[in-house]
Parts: sequence; C-alpha cells; structure tokens
Amino acid sequence: MRNRSENQITLVLIRHGKTKSNEEHRYLGKTEEALSEKGKKEVLEYKTAQGYPAVDCLFSSPMERCLQTAKLIYPELEPVCIPEWKEIDFGAFEGKNYQELKEDKRYQEWIDKNGALPFPQGESRESFIRRCEKGFQRMLKEIAEMKKYSMDMGNNEIEGRRGKKTIGMIVHGGTIMALLSQYGDEDYFDYQTANGRGYICTWTKENGKAVFTDIRKL
Repeated sequence: MRNRSENQITLVLIRHGKTKSNEEHRYLGKTEEALSEKGKKEVLEYKTAQGYPAVDCLFSSPMERCLQTAKLIYPELEPVCIPEWKEIDFGAFEGKNYQELKEDKRYQEWIDKNGALPFPQGESRESFIRRCEKGFQRMLKEIAEMKKYSMDMGNNEIEGRRGKKTIGMIVHGGTIMALLSQYGDEDYFDYQTANGRGYICTWTKENGKAVFTDIRKL
C-alpha cells in the first residue's frame, strides 16, 4: 500500500476558455487563436465561484489559448509547456463549421464513421492519442526531475516538495479526450467537455500499468 500511495497523483485537466472560433462552432486545431472576451469572462467567473481546485504545479499546451487560460486561473504559477499536447490537426476541416462542411462528402463519411477516420490532410485519432500519451510521459519525467532536484536541497525544501501531488493541466478538448480514453475506461467522445471546464482524476499504477481512476467532472 505504501508504494501505491506514493505513486498516486491527482490530475486536474482543464480545457482552455472560449475563442471566437469556439463560439462559432468551428474546428480549431493547429491555428493559433487568443481567448475571446466572453471566454476570459467565463473562466474568471468560474474561478470566482471556486470551480477550479488549487494545484501544486502546472503544465500546459504551448498554444496561446491554453497559456492565456493558465494565466487567468493560476497567475502565481509558471506553466511547463508540453509540445505534444497541441490540439489535433483537423486538416481540411480546420476553421470550418458544420454549415460549411455539411455538403462535403469527406465530412459526411467522417461523421458516418463516428469520427474514427483520419481528417483529410490532417491527423488520425490514433496518432493524436499516441502523441498526447508521449506528452503525458514527458510530464511524468518533468515531475521526477522536480523530485530529484528536491532531494539535493535541505530537509525543509524536501518536505515542501514531496507534498506536491496535485497537478494542473491546461489543454485542449481533444487532448483531454485522448488522455482519458487512453488511461480511463470510457471511449474518446465520452470525455467531451465545455470550454473552461474539465475533469479531476487520480493517476496511479495497477499491476504495473498506468491508469486514471475516480474520474469526475469539474
């Protein structure tokens, strides 16, 4: 039980706030876009309502909308960027919404296959999940380095850093779906979440395998 407890980490996965494209229900992947004024307001309102738990350290997608969200929610923390956590590449669908795509045969085929097909000129779900999982492994290495650094410090510093077990992750809706479907029990689209919201879960190892347990919505 001692090893299991030591390996447990609480994860707080938060989707970035709304952008103009989100408000217009457009596919927003690799395009850089800032938060809209409405998006900023909603995040701050939810923060005021104590919707976001305290975290000990913070990781983020390097995209602008995530970094802006991180600064709004946790201004006292400097996020560590994980490049593999950029949103999925929507390819030919990027920047378009349903009204603009509904006559596109490629889009209808993608819908008919429940989103399992690769995006035309873009990324497949499988490769995206693998990319996000690599980013998660990168984050774990970063955390291990933090612990290693703390062991070189004095006792007070060691004790202070050992208690850091709640990790904040400011990412994209797709990143959340990728990671939770990889390590949780449900399917990819079961983990959809609104802008500025997300999930809390526990990362641990069971029988040598990494899993997310106690997954619940913010």
